[in-house]
Amino acid sequence: MSSATLLVIAKEPVPGRVKTRLTPPCTPQEAAALAEAALTDTLHTMLQVPARRRILVLDGTPGPWLPPGYEVVPQASGGLDERIAAAFVHCDDGPALLVGMDTPQLTPDLLADVGRDGHDAWFGPAADGGFWALGFADPDCAGTLVRGVPMSTGRTGAIQRRRLLEAGLTVRDLPLLRDVDTAADAAAVGVCCPSGSRFAATLASFAEAVR
Repeated sequence: MSSATLLVIAKEPVPGRVKTRLTPPCTPQEAAALAEAALTDTLHTMLQVPARRRILVLDGTPGPWLPPGYEVVPQASGGLDERIAAAFVHCDDGPALLVGMDTPQLTPDLLADVGRDGHDAWFGPAADGGFWALGFADPDCAGTLVRGVPMSTGRTGAIQRRRLLEAGLTVRDLPLLRDVDTAADAAAVGVCCPSGSRFAATLASFAEAVR
Protein backbone atom coordinates (compact mmCIF):
# COMPACT_ATOMS: atom_id res chain seq x y z
CA MET A 1 0.00 0.00 0.00
CA SER A 2 2.92 2.32 -0.70
CA SER A 3 0.67 4.79 -2.55
CA ALA A 4 -2.12 4.78 0.03
CA THR A 5 -3.16 7.00 2.89
CA LEU A 6 -4.00 5.19 6.12
CA LEU A 7 -6.44 6.82 8.52
CA VAL A 8 -7.18 5.88 12.13
CA ILE A 9 -10.30 7.49 13.59
CA ALA A 10 -10.21 7.61 17.36
CA LYS A 11 -11.28 9.31 20.57
CA GLU A 12 -8.77 10.44 23.20
CA PRO A 13 -8.82 7.75 25.93
CA VAL A 14 -10.17 9.87 28.78
CA PRO A 15 -11.96 8.18 31.72
CA GLY A 16 -15.69 8.64 31.46
CA ARG A 17 -15.58 9.48 27.74
CA VAL A 18 -14.46 6.19 26.19
CA LYS A 19 -15.64 2.61 26.44
CA THR A 20 -18.49 3.55 28.75
CA ARG A 21 -20.21 0.22 28.02
CA LEU A 22 -17.35 -1.46 29.90
CA THR A 23 -18.45 0.31 33.09
CA PRO A 24 -19.41 -1.72 34.99
CA PRO A 25 -17.72 -4.13 35.46
CA CYS A 26 -14.66 -1.92 34.79
CA THR A 27 -14.11 1.41 36.46
CA PRO A 28 -13.93 4.43 34.14
CA GLN A 29 -10.16 4.45 34.65
CA GLU A 30 -9.86 0.77 33.68
CA ALA A 31 -12.08 1.29 30.64
CA ALA A 32 -9.92 4.22 29.53
CA ALA A 33 -6.77 2.14 30.04
CA LEU A 34 -8.19 -0.58 27.79
CA ALA A 35 -9.15 2.03 25.20
CA GLU A 36 -5.65 3.51 25.29
CA ALA A 37 -4.11 0.06 24.89
CA ALA A 38 -6.39 -0.76 21.95
CA LEU A 39 -5.60 2.55 20.28
CA THR A 40 -1.87 2.17 20.86
CA ASP A 41 -1.87 -1.36 19.43
CA THR A 42 -3.80 -0.13 16.38
CA LEU A 43 -1.46 2.80 15.75
CA HIS A 44 1.63 0.59 15.98
CA THR A 45 0.07 -2.06 13.73
CA MET A 46 -0.69 0.54 11.08
CA LEU A 47 2.94 1.67 11.21
CA GLN A 48 3.84 -1.79 9.91
CA VAL A 49 1.62 -1.39 6.84
CA PRO A 50 3.44 0.42 4.01
CA ALA A 51 1.75 3.74 3.25
CA ARG A 52 2.34 7.13 1.72
CA ARG A 53 0.75 8.98 4.64
CA ARG A 54 -0.69 8.06 8.03
CA ILE A 55 -3.30 10.27 9.62
CA LEU A 56 -4.86 10.10 13.08
CA VAL A 57 -8.33 11.65 12.98
CA LEU A 58 -8.72 12.47 16.64
CA ASP A 59 -11.50 13.64 18.92
CA GLY A 60 -9.38 15.13 21.68
CA THR A 61 -5.71 15.81 22.29
CA PRO A 62 -2.74 13.55 21.45
CA GLY A 63 -0.98 11.91 24.39
CA PRO A 64 2.18 9.90 25.01
CA TRP A 65 0.44 6.92 23.43
CA LEU A 66 0.87 8.48 19.96
CA PRO A 67 3.95 7.09 18.15
CA PRO A 68 5.90 9.16 15.61
CA GLY A 69 4.85 8.93 11.99
CA TYR A 70 1.32 10.30 12.14
CA GLU A 71 -0.25 13.54 11.05
CA VAL A 72 -2.98 14.50 13.51
CA VAL A 73 -6.19 16.21 12.39
CA PRO A 74 -9.33 16.94 14.40
CA GLN A 75 -12.54 15.07 13.84
CA ALA A 76 -15.35 16.99 12.21
CA SER A 77 -18.55 17.70 14.09
CA GLY A 78 -21.74 15.76 13.55
CA GLY A 79 -22.68 12.12 13.64
CA LEU A 80 -20.27 9.29 13.02
CA ASP A 81 -21.23 9.14 9.34
CA GLU A 82 -20.29 12.81 8.96
CA ARG A 83 -17.03 12.32 10.83
CA ILE A 84 -15.99 9.31 8.75
CA ALA A 85 -16.84 11.06 5.50
CA ALA A 86 -14.95 14.19 6.57
CA ALA A 87 -11.87 12.12 7.48
CA PHE A 88 -11.35 11.23 3.82
CA VAL A 89 -11.21 14.92 2.88
CA HIS A 90 -7.68 14.97 4.31
CA CYS A 91 -6.49 12.43 1.72
CA ASP A 92 -4.67 13.14 -1.51
CA ASP A 93 -5.39 11.37 -4.77
CA GLY A 94 -5.04 7.63 -4.63
CA PRO A 95 -6.39 4.92 -2.35
CA ALA A 96 -7.21 5.54 1.30
CA LEU A 97 -8.23 3.17 4.08
CA LEU A 98 -9.79 4.11 7.41
CA VAL A 99 -9.84 1.89 10.50
CA GLY A 100 -11.20 2.42 14.00
CA MET A 101 -9.54 2.02 17.39
CA ASP A 102 -11.69 -0.88 18.62
CA THR A 103 -9.98 -3.89 17.00
CA PRO A 104 -6.59 -4.37 18.71
CA GLN A 105 -6.40 -7.88 17.25
CA LEU A 106 -5.72 -6.30 13.86
CA THR A 107 -2.49 -7.47 12.23
CA PRO A 108 -0.68 -6.05 9.17
CA ASP A 109 -1.28 -9.17 7.10
CA LEU A 110 -5.05 -8.59 7.22
CA LEU A 111 -4.45 -5.50 5.09
CA ALA A 112 -2.10 -7.15 2.61
CA ASP A 113 -2.45 -5.72 -0.90
CA VAL A 114 -5.29 -3.37 0.07
CA GLY A 115 -5.04 -0.44 -2.30
CA ARG A 116 -3.09 -2.44 -4.88
CA ASP A 117 -5.47 -5.25 -5.72
CA GLY A 118 -7.56 -3.47 -8.34
CA HIS A 119 -10.71 -3.02 -6.26
CA ASP A 120 -12.65 0.22 -5.95
CA ALA A 121 -13.42 -0.20 -2.25
CA TRP A 122 -12.46 -2.23 0.80
CA PHE A 123 -14.86 -3.19 3.57
CA GLY A 124 -14.09 -4.75 6.95
CA PRO A 125 -17.26 -6.09 8.60
CA ALA A 126 -17.61 -6.16 12.38
CA ALA A 127 -19.31 -8.91 14.32
CA ASP A 128 -21.83 -6.48 15.82
CA GLY A 129 -23.15 -5.56 12.39
CA GLY A 130 -21.00 -2.48 11.89
CA PHE A 131 -17.64 -2.19 10.18
CA TRP A 132 -14.06 -1.80 11.37
CA ALA A 133 -12.47 -0.70 8.08
CA LEU A 134 -13.58 1.23 5.03
CA GLY A 135 -11.48 2.23 2.05
CA PHE A 136 -11.80 3.80 -1.37
CA ALA A 137 -9.56 3.82 -4.42
CA ASP A 138 -10.96 7.34 -4.93
CA PRO A 139 -11.39 9.01 -1.51
CA ASP A 140 -13.67 11.63 -3.05
CA CYS A 141 -16.37 8.93 -3.12
CA ALA A 142 -16.61 8.89 0.66
CA GLY A 143 -18.79 11.95 1.04
CA THR A 144 -21.74 10.65 -0.94
CA LEU A 145 -21.35 6.99 0.01
CA VAL A 146 -20.96 7.34 3.79
CA ARG A 147 -23.09 10.33 4.74
CA GLY A 148 -26.58 9.26 5.70
CA VAL A 149 -25.70 5.69 6.64
CA PRO A 150 -27.28 5.00 10.06
CA MET A 151 -24.48 4.24 12.49
CA SER A 152 -24.30 2.02 15.57
CA THR A 153 -27.04 -0.36 14.49
CA GLY A 154 -27.01 -4.05 13.66
CA ARG A 155 -27.56 -3.15 9.99
CA THR A 156 -24.92 -0.43 9.62
CA GLY A 157 -22.40 -2.64 7.86
CA ALA A 158 -24.93 -4.19 5.51
CA ILE A 159 -26.29 -0.79 4.54
CA GLN A 160 -22.82 0.65 3.99
CA ARG A 161 -21.68 -2.29 1.89
CA ARG A 162 -24.88 -2.18 -0.19
CA ARG A 163 -24.23 1.49 -0.89
CA LEU A 164 -20.81 0.63 -2.27
CA LEU A 165 -22.24 -2.03 -4.56
CA GLU A 166 -25.14 0.12 -5.70
CA ALA A 167 -22.62 2.78 -6.71
CA GLY A 168 -21.06 0.23 -9.05
CA LEU A 169 -17.87 -0.21 -7.02
CA THR A 170 -15.99 -3.49 -6.87
CA VAL A 171 -15.64 -4.36 -3.19
CA ARG A 172 -13.03 -6.48 -1.46
CA ASP A 173 -14.30 -7.88 1.83
CA LEU A 174 -11.75 -7.96 4.62
CA PRO A 175 -11.95 -10.50 7.47
CA LEU A 176 -14.74 -10.24 10.04
CA LEU A 177 -13.44 -8.79 13.33
CA ARG A 178 -15.06 -8.17 16.69
CA ASP A 179 -15.12 -4.67 18.14
CA VAL A 180 -14.38 -4.12 21.82
CA ASP A 181 -17.52 -2.56 23.30
CA THR A 182 -18.50 -4.77 26.22
CA ALA A 183 -16.65 -6.89 28.79
CA ALA A 184 -17.57 -10.00 26.79
CA ASP A 185 -16.07 -8.42 23.68
CA ALA A 186 -12.90 -7.52 25.56
CA ALA A 187 -12.46 -11.07 26.83
CA ALA A 188 -13.05 -12.59 23.38
CA VAL A 189 -10.75 -10.14 21.60
CA GLY A 190 -8.01 -10.43 24.20
CA VAL A 191 -7.34 -14.06 23.34
CA CYS A 192 -7.08 -13.19 19.62
CA CYS A 193 -4.47 -10.47 19.99
CA PRO A 194 -0.96 -11.05 18.66
CA SER A 195 2.05 -11.56 20.90
CA GLY A 196 3.13 -8.39 22.67
CA SER A 197 -0.34 -6.85 22.58
CA ARG A 198 -0.76 -3.96 25.01
CA PHE A 199 -4.49 -4.61 25.03
CA ALA A 200 -4.08 -8.24 26.08
CA ALA A 201 -1.60 -7.29 28.81
CA THR A 202 -3.86 -4.54 30.13
CA LEU A 203 -6.86 -6.85 30.03
CA ALA A 204 -4.97 -9.50 31.97
CA SER A 205 -4.27 -6.98 34.73
CA PHE A 206 -8.02 -6.36 35.01
CA ALA A 207 -8.96 -10.00 34.64
CA GLU A 208 -11.15 -10.12 37.72
CA ALA A 209 -13.13 -7.08 36.61
CA VAL A 210 -14.02 -8.34 33.17
CA ARG A 211 -14.87 -11.93 33.89
